[in-house]
Amino acid sequence: MRGHTTTMKITLTGLMAALICLLGPFSVPVPFSPVPFSLCTLVIYFAVYVLDAGLGTCSVAIYLLLGLVGLPVFSGFAGGIGRLLGPTGGYLIGYLFIACISGLFIKKWGHSYTFHNIIMCLLGMTLGTIVCYLFGTLWLSYQHSLDFTTALSVGALPYIPLDILKMILALILGGNVKKRLNVAGIF
Repeated sequence: MRGHTTTMKITLTGLMAALICLLGPFSVPVPFSPVPFSLCTLVIYFAVYVLDAGLGTCSVAIYLLLGLVGLPVFSGFAGGIGRLLGPTGGYLIGYLFIACISGLFIKKWGHSYTFHNIIMCLLGMTLGTIVCYLFGTLWLSYQHSLDFTTALSVGALPYIPLDILKMILALILGGNVKKRLNVAGIF
């Protein structure tokens, strides 16, 4: 049975990486920023809720590696090292921190829907997102020769309400999928 469970976890990790690759390119450019609105963080929150920290981070790393080698999985159906070195590269690297930090909180508190556990899971997603914003803002600031405050105002602050909504959706959807995987004996 252990080999079956391991195979299922590997399969789910690949499936979550594929889901990130599938939805990550869909984005909406915004006129005030080189950072588009995208669905990528929603899928990352969902992936770590379903997979936990280690496998969720692994699925994000697979996504980044596929984009790095040139597959069009980044926003706007772009890929390649140029995208990682471009203005949004810091946010892309920050996805690893979203997955790792969020996953650690979800692993500890994501097993039930008590008020305390929900708050702790949202806190983990928020902290992961703050670290992502930090990496992205610093890199955007460097790329466009902006002061940190200006880079923050165009590259992170406008995205906070949408990211909060994504966290809540991932909490609801991820919790339900995780519960079903537990019943099936996969996690």
